[in-house]
Amino acid sequence: MTEITRLFDFPYYQLEQYNLEDALITKYDGTWEATSTKDYLDKANAISRALIRLGVQKNDKIAVISSNNRTEWNIMDIGVLQVGAQNIPIYPTISPEDYEYVLNHSEAIYCFVSDEEVLDKVNTIKHNTKVKKVYSFNRIKGCKHYSELLKLGEDDSNQAEVEERKKAVQPNDLATIIYTSGTTGRPKGVMLSHHNIVSNALDSIPRLPISGKGTRVLSFLPICHIFERVLIYIYQYMGASIYYAESIEKMSDNMKEVKPHLMSVVPRLLEKVYDKIYAKGQELSGIKQKLFYWAIELGEQWEPYEKNGAWYEFKLGIARKLIFSKWKEALGGELDTMVSGSAPLQPRLARIFCAAGLQVMEGYGLTETSPVIAVGKYEGHMFKIGTVGKPIENVEVKIAEDGEILVKGPNVMMGYYKDPEKTASVMTGDHFHTGDKGEIDAEGFLKITGRKKEMFKTSGGKYVIPTLLENELKQSRFVEQVMVIGEGEKMPAALIQLNFDFVKEWARRKHKSIGTTNTEICSNQDVIDRIQKVVDQCNQQFGKWEQIKRFELTPDVWSISGGQLTPTLKMKRDVIKGIYKDLYDKIYN
Repeated sequence: MTEITRLFDFPYYQLEQYNLEDALITKYDGTWEATSTKDYLDKANAISRALIRLGVQKNDKIAVISSNNRTEWNIMDIGVLQVGAQNIPIYPTISPEDYEYVLNHSEAIYCFVSDEEVLDKVNTIKHNTKVKKVYSFNRIKGCKHYSELLKLGEDDSNQAEVEERKKAVQPNDLATIIYTSGTTGRPKGVMLSHHNIVSNALDSIPRLPISGKGTRVLSFLPICHIFERVLIYIYQYMGASIYYAESIEKMSDNMKEVKPHLMSVVPRLLEKVYDKIYAKGQELSGIKQKLFYWAIELGEQWEPYEKNGAWYEFKLGIARKLIFSKWKEALGGELDTMVSGSAPLQPRLARIFCAAGLQVMEGYGLTETSPVIAVGKYEGHMFKIGTVGKPIENVEVKIAEDGEILVKGPNVMMGYYKDPEKTASVMTGDHFHTGDKGEIDAEGFLKITGRKKEMFKTSGGKYVIPTLLENELKQSRFVEQVMVIGEGEKMPAALIQLNFDFVKEWARRKHKSIGTTNTEICSNQDVIDRIQKVVDQCNQQFGKWEQIKRFELTPDVWSISGGQLTPTLKMKRDVIKGIYKDLYDKIYN
């Protein structure tokens, strides 16, 4: 049996154990096309043979930029890694300037792109890089298609050299450099070895409720991000069929077609799904609407392991039959578990989805830790609302005196590429400084309390942890995004982006005229007064010095393209502060 010590061992293990007919499934021109495990490896080997013929050497860097997850990504990944080269995945949504920086910093010599939009960005800066040739997955006029490499690798007379190259790859060799999108400054190149990622995947497996062959997973989080990528290796190991969602816009259709058993999510997606469900509930009338609201109220009180007692469970059974079963149906009907990462999940949402029979297991990790540090699992009492579960096997977590989470284990990165100083600044011996603050409770559950560098001091010398206030405010359906400010100022304040759809619905129900444009809505006194109530409610949970004294509403929707969010939907705090400098000045001057 294949012993898994390098990333390319995963598909070979799958071939021996499961030999799937539908290992990887991508939709092309409206039709789902399945690639078997054997075909996946045949193509990966053809890519390896072609790369050798192109002169690719051990430790050469190959960039892959794809707007959506697709089978070709996996084939390239294995094909590149087998020859001892490194796969450099790049976020498709970053600017051409950042493309140029990453391609130059990594010294990538070939680049693979998914589509015309990405190609156009690469072409504007290619002449400033060492990239010899660009290949595309889609057929684009004037660009070499990736099938040319499959053709070049058809002749298997140099397969023996591929086998030699594979044998030469050691577990501790560099496998990939992942450039973190970062909320400030230039992206950092995180160096991860085969062992970093392999150990993390294998140590995370006991936390995933996957039964093996016949399990369908839907993948839509960017595969260039280490969270989804590690899950993809785990799915391969477990013999699950991986379906790649077309886009976030088509998620709903894809879920109905695929009927997944499991998928990974970010809190932002769950918020959108919930808002959509809630909007549908508001369209109901009479007894149906009353039942809908009753089910949600019941869901908000949910506790794991039937802690609420038999009467609650009896009522929940009715709610599941009458209301929640329809939610499940809308998500394909067979979804049991969602793994949530990247940002904190509102406890209220976790309760509601779990009550609906859609378990949300929150996890925690960073690119630098390959990424999983801790994750919940319902079985074995390893799940607790408001925590990210317990640390996984072989990963040691300790809390420093100042509350920072420190991590030690085989998953901790090799370092930042070409930056030993930055690497040294985040390591104390074998312990990596996460920059997050947290606590471990008496039962061993890890709770994240905020970002160390996001914590600020007011001019009165009082410390404020903005994420705690932000998460409390986001419990309200009126609030889509919020950033708490006030570093060095006399008081905390907030920049708030409304959930405009919900606000319009609220105004319609209350028969209020609030205007039609976002700017009109943000300056409407009824809206401002309603948000003040949300803020007042939030303030009750906090000490006087932490309370939000003023807020301003931002008229535009925060997004990746607008510059407010990173590709993993985290807030770029400095950028947001810059974009809304006028609102900031209005608050404090």
